[in-house]
Amino acid sequence: MTDKAPRLIDGTPCPPRQLEEVRTWLGQNPGWSRYRLSRELCARWNWTRPNGQMADMAARHFLLKLHQRGWIELPACRRRSPNRMHHRQLVRVPLDRSPVHGGLSSLGTLDLHEVSADPVRRGVFETLLAEEHYLGYRSAVGENLKYLLCQQDGRPVAAWLFGAAAWRCEARDRWIGWSEADRARGLSRVTNNTRFLIPSWVQVPGLASWGWSRVSRRLVADWKAKYGHGIEVVETFVDRSRFEGTCYAASHWTEVGLTQGRSRGDRYGTMEVPVKAVYVYPLHRGFRERLRA
Repeated sequence: MTDKAPRLIDGTPCPPRQLEEVRTWLGQNPGWSRYRLSRELCARWNWTRPNGQMADMAARHFLLKLHQRGWIELPACRRRSPNRMHHRQLVRVPLDRSPVHGGLSSLGTLDLHEVSADPVRRGVFETLLAEEHYLGYRSAVGENLKYLLCQQDGRPVAAWLFGAAAWRCEARDRWIGWSEADRARGLSRVTNNTRFLIPSWVQVPGLASWGWSRVSRRLVADWKAKYGHGIEVVETFVDRSRFEGTCYAASHWTEVGLTQGRSRGDRYGTMEVPVKAVYVYPLHRGFRERLRA
């Protein structure tokens, strides 16, 4: 390889030396699987997450991009990824759809549950989103948190799903003050509120903003406990052809602009979707300085 300039993988430099290392591993170990290669990369290059675990998903993504650009040739995929990159079959559970009306006080004491590790409540959460949210639901991959707000008898009255932030969002990036390099370094500290739901049979004024105040006070600590690193900002996208965004405005989110009609995870500008309003919610003071550090 004669080109001495570092190539880019989604904005991150990939020096020729690293390419040559990967090619050498492949040449010397033709029997290695993709899984074995990604684990070797993590071990040799010290790719770990803040909690000390190997960053195997990031390594898989990196190797796949090298393969797609023709810079290396990976072995054939032998089996599904062991780190849940596939979607789990959704098992639906019965829901109590009897009407819930009145003021907040009529609901009694409300409990907020993060349900990722709770199979019973997670089944309720997934069924709610699958049956009630206009975008439906598929099992989440990557870093995520799932919340249910429930009455004392366990009946849910609201749900929130948080996952990976959009790779690129001009309005958000301008509001933060991000360069391309800043975004590549800091994106893991932004999360997207990919789903918010109050079931159709629940009509309680003020529930959305009251529930968000509870979620926002827990989100940072829960994320750090689960993934070993904090988050600074939450983003969400509101389809204005369907919604006014009233609950976000009432909860002190800031509208910073509009999307450009691309999917949240679309890095190459090939997927057209409805234009949406971009809302952001900082979780700390001084978030801009930390996200640009």
